[in-house]
Amino acid sequence: MQRLKTRAQFQAVLAGATVARTAHFALHRCALDLASSAQPLFASDDVWLGAMVPKRWARRAVTRNAIKRQIYTVSAAPDVGLPRAAHVVRLRAGFDRKEFVSASSDKLKAAVRAELQQLLARAARPAPPPRERSERPPSAPSSSSSS
Repeated sequence: MQRLKTRAQFQAVLAGATVARTAHFALHRCALDLASSAQPLFASDDVWLGAMVPKRWARRAVTRNAIKRQIYTVSAAPDVGLPRAAHVVRLRAGFDRKEFVSASSDKLKAAVRAELQQLLARAARPAPPPRERSERPPSAPSSSSSS
C-alpha cells in the first residue's frame, strides 16, 4: 500500500466519487490512470491511501495524529480488500469532546477503529445495481370537465 503525498494526488482523489460514508468519515476513490500523461500522479498500480483530518473537526494535534494513525493501521490490515485505486479517508464530523474527554484516549481510538472498519467494509462490497424506475399505470383521466 502506497501513501498519497502531494496536493495534486489528494485533489485528484477528492474529485472522484465518494464510495462509502459513516457518521464521521467519508471514503473517496479515484481510478488509477497511469497512461494519461508523461508524469502520472500515481507511479505504480497499487492501492494508494491518504488520510485527511481537518483542524475544523479535530482541534488538537494529538487527536488528529491519533485518528490518522488509526486510519493507516486499520486500512493496512490484510482482510480489508480495497481495490487497486487511490483512496482518501476524510474526517467529515467531529467526535463529541464531552464523551471523549482525553485527546488520545483508548475509548476514542476504539470508536475510531470500529467506525473505520465499518467504512472500509462498506467500500469493499460491490455497489448495488442502479434502481430502475417503477412504471406506474397511467392515471385515469380526471373528471373535472366543464359541461
